[in-house]
Amino acid sequence: MLLNRNTYASKWIVRPDGKEKVTGELRYLTDLTAPGMLHGKVLRSQYPHAWILSIDTVKAKQLPGVRAVLTAADVPGLNLFGIAFPHQPVLCADRVRYIGDAVACVAADTEDIAEYALSLIKVVYEPLPVVDNPETALDPTTIKLHPDGNLLHRTSLQHGDMTGVFEGCAHVVEETYFTPRQMHTYMETEGGLFIPGVDGRLTVYSPTQHGYKDRFQLARILGVPDERIRVVSSPIGGSFGGKDELNVQPFGALLALTTKQPVKMHNSRRESVIAGIKRHPMRLTMKTGVDDQGKLIAHQVRILADTGAYATLGCEVLNFATEHAIGPYRIPHVDVEGTSVYTNNGVSGEFRGFGGNQVIFAVESQIERLAEKLGMGAWELRRRNLREPDDPGPMGQPIVATEGAAQVWARAQASPLWAKRAAYARQPAAAPEPWLRRGVGAALVMHGAGLGLGIPDHSGGRIELTPEGKIQASFGFEEFGQGLYAALTLMLQDSFGCAADDIRIVIGDTDRVPSSGSSTASRATTMMWRALQRLKPAFVLALLEQASQLCGIPAAELVTGAGGLLHKDDATGKPVVTYAEAAAAAEKPIIAQTAFDYPTTPQGQVGAHYLYTYAAAIAEVEVNMLTGRIKVLATDHVIAAGPVINPMGFLGQIEGGSVMALGFTLTEDAVMNESRYLRHNLDTYVVPTFRDSPLSIQVDAIEELPEGDTFGPRGVGEIGSVGLAPAITAAVRQATGIWVSQLPISPQDIVQSIDWLEGVEASD
Repeated sequence: MLLNRNTYASKWIVRPDGKEKVTGELRYLTDLTAPGMLHGKVLRSQYPHAWILSIDTVKAKQLPGVRAVLTAADVPGLNLFGIAFPHQPVLCADRVRYIGDAVACVAADTEDIAEYALSLIKVVYEPLPVVDNPETALDPTTIKLHPDGNLLHRTSLQHGDMTGVFEGCAHVVEETYFTPRQMHTYMETEGGLFIPGVDGRLTVYSPTQHGYKDRFQLARILGVPDERIRVVSSPIGGSFGGKDELNVQPFGALLALTTKQPVKMHNSRRESVIAGIKRHPMRLTMKTGVDDQGKLIAHQVRILADTGAYATLGCEVLNFATEHAIGPYRIPHVDVEGTSVYTNNGVSGEFRGFGGNQVIFAVESQIERLAEKLGMGAWELRRRNLREPDDPGPMGQPIVATEGAAQVWARAQASPLWAKRAAYARQPAAAPEPWLRRGVGAALVMHGAGLGLGIPDHSGGRIELTPEGKIQASFGFEEFGQGLYAALTLMLQDSFGCAADDIRIVIGDTDRVPSSGSSTASRATTMMWRALQRLKPAFVLALLEQASQLCGIPAAELVTGAGGLLHKDDATGKPVVTYAEAAAAAEKPIIAQTAFDYPTTPQGQVGAHYLYTYAAAIAEVEVNMLTGRIKVLATDHVIAAGPVINPMGFLGQIEGGSVMALGFTLTEDAVMNESRYLRHNLDTYVVPTFRDSPLSIQVDAIEELPEGDTFGPRGVGEIGSVGLAPAITAAVRQATGIWVSQLPISPQDIVQSIDWLEGVEASD
């Protein structure tokens, strides 16, 4: 069903936070100030790799207006952090491993004084050899960046028997693909306000995707109980995974507790580039074979990921990439090996798609190449190998069965945009000018949601009737642009038949909400929906019984509705007891709370998923044969993710994810040379803007789930970003005859390839 206002008129609501955001009235956490506020700054390494011989802070401490200068010796607790395992120094004491490493931090009366104080800190380094090439990181002669060496993680996935299997294939394609180091480029860079209380507690107002996890990590660093820290984590000006890990929080917290004054920190874009995490650049080598009927027989994959200096979630990203390296296909013989290595490059970690973008680009590109060798349409080749609903997951694990794969295949084939491919095949030069070429390509993907087997994936929520008569839902999730407020409002209205004015939502504050887990992995919508299913029966029963006592009508004859409790046979819609009246008369709070875990597969490898979303992406491109520039004219997205809770948010997630994928495919690469970033701002690191977006983005939602499916809506925060790159490169192939194996697509490479192809044609 195409997503538009008419189709979902009853659910097409104005975002509760929309007006404030578009008018600029909304105050992000980094906009906050406090009386007596100091400004914090961090001194980062001058070298990608070096020993620290000495740190002299005397002159900086003597500067008027400086209130604190801290080094590693001033960290009272664990001088390490890391969301998966702590091994990145808060403040480096003896060695730096990338230019984002922090050596000291300063709090001063003004930002200018703090900046000047950094220049007065004298650090003596002894440079060490730089490991800037992941290809050589595991060479025995390469210097070790960590005590255990330069290997972060290895993965493997095998089934069938690869012995001699490629020799029996009718066609084999072997190719190596390269994907870029991409930046999150959120509007609000890392920062926050850190306020010490007179009671010894610390309040942290800082953008994050996991307030409770931040609190846990900060407590270890500060050497205090978790309860001594309050983390307020919404609203956020974008994240996409980039704020899942700690960034400035340790420094702000340390400085605030040391000075006993509020401290504000806010990274410049340059600081964000240097210290912020990025998408893992990967080299993916794939060898795939088919029989003469187009049945996939064997698939061999080798993944090399550059995690940079520290792990953050590098292990988990590699696990996810390994799991998704065979796509939504049935392949009897599979051999996947993944390796993630440490280098002195910028730290790579969590990013929207979580390793799926990289491997899906490669897998779908293999399908296109094999189809051409077979003389078969690539969409037909996909159909012949599409997984069945009851098939196990990619790692052989049990998964929740849906018809999603076949549904998106069929719906995409019926797309008018897909029909253009045949037209372009008959007339390749169909474009406004003779030097322009157009083509259409498509990709088919499956993407796991949740954190996966063996990884703690706790969630929970609370619902209560406030003294003012509001139905208040409290969750530990964060709002960072994904439309959480609107989605939860619609869920509450659907559950209770209430009006928007009856609702109050509290999120992202560890003092006020239960732990709901991280706002990552396309899990928040599913977990809120599941929480409400668990909370509703007890909460509604308590409301009905309270109202029954007040009005004398049996509870069985009452229902919740707009403004209060209504008689179920009364067509006027007028409450017999308002929510405020029920709250005022209640002898004890009317409240329900739940705690549970995200659904996981009962068996399989660590990280294996249980719930999957399926999608197809179709792209129409126009290639300028003179400049090599590529313009994406239109995209269609077919998404099988269960019921659409918030149609405007659903549409926004797919549109936003696809535009982010444009950058991944066409323009974005955080290039490094000798482990130093060459692009420090958005004048040279080019992200797509509205002008670069396709004129037409169509989103088609398949809402059906199998009868008896109790898992509800699947998240769509990532699915819109993972399939567009191979669709674009397939369209480029049709338009120009050029295969693309490296992202972002270089216009220079396109021009050179055109020249080469024209030379071959001339010689023929």
